[in-house]
Amino acid sequence: MLRRSVLLSIVVSLMTAVPAAAEDPPFVEWSSLLPGLATTFEPSSENLCTSGRPGCVDAVVREMQRRFNREAAACDHDTIFALSYLRTTEEYRRTLAEPGFYQDARFVTHEDAVFARLYFDAFDAFHRGDLAATPPAWRIAFDAAADHAVPAAGDLFLGINAHVQRDLPFALAAIGLVKPDGSTRKTDHDAVNRFLNRVMDELIPEIARRFDPTIDDTNLPTTIDDLLTFQAIPALRETAWRNAERLAAAPDAKSRAAVAASIESYAASQAQLLRTATMYPLRLGAAARDAFCAANG
Repeated sequence: MLRRSVLLSIVVSLMTAVPAAAEDPPFVEWSSLLPGLATTFEPSSENLCTSGRPGCVDAVVREMQRRFNREAAACDHDTIFALSYLRTTEEYRRTLAEPGFYQDARFVTHEDAVFARLYFDAFDAFHRGDLAATPPAWRIAFDAAADHAVPAAGDLFLGINAHVQRDLPFALAAIGLVKPDGSTRKTDHDAVNRFLNRVMDELIPEIARRFDPTIDDTNLPTTIDDLLTFQAIPALRETAWRNAERLAAAPDAKSRAAVAASIESYAASQAQLLRTATMYPLRLGAAARDAFCAANG
């Protein structure tokens, strides 16, 4: 059995991710926002996500919940990252009720939707067989899930790698790294790190209870184990910001394409390392995980 502490050490070594406002409608389907959702932040837009109003997060959560329900019912191994992203977005929604948590909460909400769409698009492309439209890091993650090749910890880290190391730089560069007055938006980017530990406090036990008990295997004291978990993601998010700066600073299309290719290549290489490092030996373990999920998920 591959211990969680070993998996967390692998991840660290690979690093060198309120009530609705009164004007928001009580229910908004995510699909209704897709046609009008652009990467440009426009506070006056009628589109909830383009303008960054809280109802956008509600719509994103509903879409994540819909997808998670479908995957969990089938004990699909994609369930693990789907659950982690759902719980993270739910916690983000709660931070909107905390005064002063963000300098520009509506911009961060816009970012949340743009970022989520990259995951939705990659998932949908892969599962309709459009591999050319699926980023390489995501192809490796989704392949591992489809093949039942890795335990839940592997599925989780593969998803985090693809979404943070691959998707996040592109999302940040697309929406912009500075405010209209020229000041940085890095402060709000870093603020997100403050709530990530709240998510994992409950997420890992939930995965262990419902889908794969091996994710909670550890021979380290809890405080050390948690530290490894939560120092990993902020470090990956810091790298993503720096890569977004590289994209934004590229002087021309050719230079930008070279930076983009390097981001894709690095994320894919880390995904392949993660899959290899976490895969079930001789495919043993997947059947037990699936049986456990069928009984508990």
